[in-house]
Amino acid sequence: MSESEQAIAALSAPGPTHLEAVNPPKHTPDAPRLSSGVHGNSLTILQAPEFVSFQKGDWPISGEKVPDLVALTMGFSVQELSWPGLQAGPLFQRPRANVLVVVRGADNLSLPQNVASYPLENAVPFTLDNVAETVHSLFAEDTPVVLQLAPSEERLYMLGKANAVFEDLPVTLQQIRARLSQEGSVLASLPLNSLSRNSEADLLFLSEVQVLHDITALLQRHRHLAKDHSPDLYSLELSGLEELSRLYGKESPQYKDATAILSSILQKFAEDVYSLYGNSAVVEVVTVKTFEAPLTRKSRSILESKQISNPGSPYNLAYKYNFQYAVVFNIVLWLMIALALAVIVIAYNLWNMDPGYDSIIYRMTNQKIRMD
Repeated sequence: MSESEQAIAALSAPGPTHLEAVNPPKHTPDAPRLSSGVHGNSLTILQAPEFVSFQKGDWPISGEKVPDLVALTMGFSVQELSWPGLQAGPLFQRPRANVLVVVRGADNLSLPQNVASYPLENAVPFTLDNVAETVHSLFAEDTPVVLQLAPSEERLYMLGKANAVFEDLPVTLQQIRARLSQEGSVLASLPLNSLSRNSEADLLFLSEVQVLHDITALLQRHRHLAKDHSPDLYSLELSGLEELSRLYGKESPQYKDATAILSSILQKFAEDVYSLYGNSAVVEVVTVKTFEAPLTRKSRSILESKQISNPGSPYNLAYKYNFQYAVVFNIVLWLMIALALAVIVIAYNLWNMDPGYDSIIYRMTNQKIRMD
């Protein structure tokens, strides 16, 4: 490890916390680590608990299947994912968190401490919206942390306890620039080398590094988030390297220094999150040179109606699926069957009853002719 990487690892965090001092991150034999770099489009598993078994091998995975893989690691069922890289785990044990970091513009990202790495093919844009909705729906009472963030696009999506914990997280470029000038920012601890504080592209990259630093700092202050029973979901998209490659080129010292910084920061970020969640978190890094435009065919039917099925949605979306639907359906179904059977039985008995032996309705009936 070079001197700059050692300085990054030592100075990227504000200091050893109580949790790190008591439970320092360890690499157990149950979670093997490989020493390899990440070249081009790939999916790298930086951290994973022992019950989430990733197999070593050169098995490519499609970019559109990454959300399904994240759902499987969290114990949710998916329609179909025939991929041998992940073995089936225990039914009653799931990781406490899943963190997916997407790095755009990474041609050669060195991540020496990892569980496994797989080639990524068909690198189309994807989101974890479906996984986030599943987590929020199944664990609505526990209000799990759901955080999706893209600093370059100033896009932030939070649900559950994330609204209270990450409400002060800088999102816009103006907020992040102000955060970089405050005490405890990464500018005071990182060896910038060829990177400049006056360049927009350099500040974008440094702002993403600052966001990673602030997320771990907030988690250290709110450790109770890692102790609840609901799984947390984090999705981060970083495009600072892509901007640096466009401005300076991939052979420039700025791009090489930024790549070394990001590699060390991601390694430290994964270890901190893994430790904060009690060694029960999955941390994945997706590196893509550039996202491919998906091939789609748009058509419009002549029978298309302008009527919106869901008046509350301006996008003609269907109503959200209610997980109580199956319960209500069974209650109504069996109640109607029971009522129908009851009507049939009552009608049959009324039709075949003998008036001479039945209720007071026929009490005054005298079947014998009275003779004087």
